[in-house]
Amino acid sequence: MPSHPLQTYRGACHCGAVQFEVETDFPELTMCDCSICKKKNALMVKVHESSFKLLAGDDSLTEYQFHTKTARHFFCKVCGIYPFHRKRVTPDHLGINVHCLEGFNPEGIPVRQAVGAAMS
Repeated sequence: MPSHPLQTYRGACHCGAVQFEVETDFPELTMCDCSICKKKNALMVKVHESSFKLLAGDDSLTEYQFHTKTARHFFCKVCGIYPFHRKRVTPDHLGINVHCLEGFNPEGIPVRQAVGAAMS
């Protein structure tokens, strides 16, 4: 049973150049211990690419890849905020930074610690 009803949320980077929508029921949130996720300290929800829609800012996104260059981490070129990334193990899914979602409160949703640092 989902933690929340299936809903559509709008999200954006800090300056608003990058805007998107996601549809999710927030079954869980994740924090990852890999080198980049620890430094950006994002709380994420995993959504299938069919539940994600970039509304604006494709030209404002910049991409960073490291290690296996499978995961694709996106940042706003204007304000530097990380709104989402394409996941390494499940590349048809995105990790959405829930702190970028309008009106979302993560209280009461379980947080799973993802073990990204051990992936080689």
